[in-house]
Amino acid sequence: MEGNTNKSPTAPQPITHDDGTLGQTKRKGRRRAWVSIVLGSIGVLLGVISILLGMYNQALLPVDTKDTTERTVEIVSGSTPSDIGKQLKGEDVIRSEIAFGIYTRVQGVQNTLQAGTYQFKKSQSTQEIVAALAKGPTVDEFEVTFLPGATLQDHRKALVTAGFSETEVDAAFAARYDHPLFAGRPASADLEGYIYGETHRFTHGTTVEQVLQRYFDDYYTIITENHLVERYKAQGLSLYQGITLASIVQKEVSGEGDSRQVAQVFYKRLAENIPLGADATFVYAAKKNGDTPSVDYPSPYNTRVHGGLPPGPISSPGKEALLAVADPAEGDYLFFVSGDDGKNYFSRTEAEHIENTRKYCIKNCALF
Repeated sequence: MEGNTNKSPTAPQPITHDDGTLGQTKRKGRRRAWVSIVLGSIGVLLGVISILLGMYNQALLPVDTKDTTERTVEIVSGSTPSDIGKQLKGEDVIRSEIAFGIYTRVQGVQNTLQAGTYQFKKSQSTQEIVAALAKGPTVDEFEVTFLPGATLQDHRKALVTAGFSETEVDAAFAARYDHPLFAGRPASADLEGYIYGETHRFTHGTTVEQVLQRYFDDYYTIITENHLVERYKAQGLSLYQGITLASIVQKEVSGEGDSRQVAQVFYKRLAENIPLGADATFVYAAKKNGDTPSVDYPSPYNTRVHGGLPPGPISSPGKEALLAVADPAEGDYLFFVSGDDGKNYFSRTEAEHIENTRKYCIKNCALF
């Protein structure tokens, strides 16, 4: 029919921006740019990971594949994985304590590393060393424990129990030692009070003298780190006298935390020329001679009878007692009594002391 013209619909036209670019093209460009950035970042990250992994693997390698010299390394009880890694790095048997720590965590063996004495080589890898630590000590060893407050006779028994003969122990106790610990000690004095209370492990073949040297070193470290020579001097005591007084404090204190106050009592009694009156001194003297202790036991060690300090230590003082003598508590107490309940009761007058003894020391004070 005329006038009826068929026209095709107009096709949709792309949006044209002001700069003449097409919208779809711009979106595709942006998408490609972000893809490139992401891929680039992943590439960089993978590169960094690859570098770090290479460094980690390198750190696990032996320190020196040609050095097969065995080094004795003692891992003490209570060491953390971090402590062990630091020690092994210090001993120069691993390249990195950080890599050591990561490897033990990755392998899940952090809590299975065992204390003891090992023989390690620089030619061993960290993996081999960790495997050895998880398996246990490779060196046959024994343990020696000396307790604070123990006497020389007690230490002798501990060494015999550890496997040494009585002859070996007695010879070691009688030997002369060139150690700074003994500066100022009378030539006639024995080792009483000079064996520090601690536990150490030793390899078989170690002599009694070598064992004792280890504890002398421990003792001297405590003395030097805490400046005890100077601090005892400030209190009017030599090192030998300070150790002697500390040995009495060690034996007289029942509960923890009273050492400084007990030291204060003893200093006041010394200053006023009053006998220390420490029961531990006559008990020590009697037992050393194989006798029954008594208050009036005839011995220069008996501070119930004799004034001043005894001739020498009566036990091995621990760190708390040693420091207490260097820094006694404030106060003007003149008496104290150790109660049956394990507490110490302090007083300024004899009447107060008698009352404390009557109330708190029934069983203990009936022993003598």
